[in-house]
Amino acid sequence: MSADPTQVLAFETDCHIFSGCGFPAPGLHSFLFKPLWGDADSNLYFNKTMLLALLGSVIVIGFFWAAFRKPKVVPGKLQMVAEAGYDFIRRGVVYETLGKKEGEKYVPLIVSLFFFIWMMNLWSIIPVAQFPVTAIISYPAVLALIVYVLWVSLTFKRHGFVGFFKNVTGYDKSLGAVLPLSMTIEFFSNLLVRPFTHAVRLFANMFAGHTLLLLFTIASWYLLNGIGIAYAGVSFLMTIVMTAFELFIQALQAYVFVLLTCTYIQGALAEHH
Repeated sequence: MSADPTQVLAFETDCHIFSGCGFPAPGLHSFLFKPLWGDADSNLYFNKTMLLALLGSVIVIGFFWAAFRKPKVVPGKLQMVAEAGYDFIRRGVVYETLGKKEGEKYVPLIVSLFFFIWMMNLWSIIPVAQFPVTAIISYPAVLALIVYVLWVSLTFKRHGFVGFFKNVTGYDKSLGAVLPLSMTIEFFSNLLVRPFTHAVRLFANMFAGHTLLLLFTIASWYLLNGIGIAYAGVSFLMTIVMTAFELFIQALQAYVFVLLTCTYIQGALAEHH
């Protein structure tokens, strides 16, 4: 393998079984990229994942702008697809969780989050890009932080300080002697564990999915030598299967992220009893 840990490719192209080199298994080096601009040592740089995030944002904005810039009563194909996606999130996620009256104002945020995350996930199976941006923990962490700040601010605004305290601690005087323990657990669960799991759930699934895709892709190439060609075919078939499965997971994880976001907003707006 190359000694450069920031290589774009996860393996050497001339490494095959029976050629004297070991299997170039994917690892952390598969998630590191050289700066396209700037210096990594100064922490002021622009790399592949940043470029993909920027391009993904442009694609999502461009798609909806092109679909709705001249809306028609009888929609064309692009407008129809955009309306279907928008309506699915609005009715199937926001309205179902928050109701139409409370949820309408949050529809733009939830729709934006869903399609942005989905696009960031989709980069994993797009040629040349071939990397899910959300497999870098900083991206899901920032998205989870946005939701966390929204949740906290909404809870304060709706209930005040005392109501916020009751909301995050699950205060219920009927619990009696176990109330202090219950409140402590709820406090740490809501204020610390919730944003952490919200980010890690998305990150971990994309990280694991990309690693598996890399594993079977590299194995297909590595086994492409001598008798190993027979096994390479099996590995390549698994690559196709895993790619199809990853397509499902990418959409599912975007859906789960926004569904949890709506659940947190609903909890912030709900009256505490």
